[in-house]
Amino acid sequence: MKKFVAVLSAAAMMTSLAACGFTADTANTAASSAETTASAAESTADTAAADSYKVAIVQQLDHASLDEIRVAIEKELGAKAAEKGITIEYKDFNGQNDATTLNQIGTQVVADGYDAIIPIATLAAQCMTTAAESTKTPVIYAAISDPAAADLTDIDYVTGTSDALNTQSIMDMMFAVQPDIQTVGLLYSNSEANSTTPIAEAKAYLDAKGIAYVEKTGNTNDEIMTAASSMVGQVDAVFTPTDNVVMAAAAAVSETLTKGGIPFYTGADSFVTAGAFATCGVNYTELGTYTADMALDILETGVVPAYHVMDGGIITVNTETAAALGIDYSAFNDLAGRVVEVTTAE
Repeated sequence: MKKFVAVLSAAAMMTSLAACGFTADTANTAASSAETTASAAESTADTAAADSYKVAIVQQLDHASLDEIRVAIEKELGAKAAEKGITIEYKDFNGQNDATTLNQIGTQVVADGYDAIIPIATLAAQCMTTAAESTKTPVIYAAISDPAAADLTDIDYVTGTSDALNTQSIMDMMFAVQPDIQTVGLLYSNSEANSTTPIAEAKAYLDAKGIAYVEKTGNTNDEIMTAASSMVGQVDAVFTPTDNVVMAAAAAVSETLTKGGIPFYTGADSFVTAGAFATCGVNYTELGTYTADMALDILETGVVPAYHVMDGGIITVNTETAAALGIDYSAFNDLAGRVVEVTTAE
C-alpha cells in the first residue's frame, strides 16, 4: 500500500510539473505572438504615417496672382500623390490680408499638427514662420520677391520660391517702345514688402536717365484707385512691381490707365491678364508647381534647402490693351527669349 501511494504521489507530481511546464511554454509563445503582432501593427502604422501628409496652404488674400499659385500647388500635390501612391491631405486658409487673421490661422495650423505649411505671399509667410517657431514645422513659402528684406532667410525650417523682379528689364521695355517718355508714375503700396526693393531700383534707373517720376501709394482698393486716377494727365507710363495690394485692384487700375492713354507696366503676368499692358517676370503656374515639389521633397527627406529664385525673362503682353493704346510692341522680341501674348480675362 505504501508503495502504491508513493507511486500515485509521484505520478501526481509529474502531472503537476508537466501541467506547469505546458502553461509556461504557452504563455511564452502567446507573449511572443503578441509582441510580433504589436511590432507588425507598429510597422504598418509607421508605413501609413510615412505615406500620409497633411499640408496647410495659407493664402494672404484673394487676387489673380495668388489664386494662380494656389491652384498650381494643389494640382501638383494631387499629381504627386497619385504618382507616388501616397496620401496628401491639404486645406486652404485665407488671411484676407489681415495680420491678426493670419496669426490666428498660424496658431490653428500648428495646433492641428500639420506636417508642412505653404504660405503664399510675404505677410502670410512671415506670420506662418512665427507660428511654427516652437515646433519647427517646415514652412515653404511661395512668391516672396525679396526673402532677405522680409527676414525669411537663415531660418532652418523656412524656405520657398522667390519671384524676384528684374526691374531694369521692365524699365528697358518702357523705353524700347516709348523712347520719348518724360515722366513715369510709380504706383505701389508702402505697406507691401515686395515693392520696397523694385521701387528703389526703378528710382535709381530713372535718376540715371534723368527721367522724372511721380510716386503714388495706397493701402486699400479705394486709395489705390484714387492714386491711379490722379496720374492720368501727369505721366507717360506707370510701373507697379509684384505688389499684392495693387494686384487686388488691377482690373480697375488697368482700365483707368488704358482709358487715360497710359501704358501700365507691372511685375507679374496676372496683372496683364487683368488688363495691364506688359510685364517681364516669372510664370506663376510654374512657381506654384515648383513650390509644391519643394514641400514634398522636404516632407520625404527632412532636408530644408535654400530658397529658389524662379527663372524670369518672360515678356507677357496684353494684345487688347496694346491695340487700345496704339503701341507697336515688336521691339520686345529683341529683349526676351520669349514673348507671350494674352487677352484680358473675364
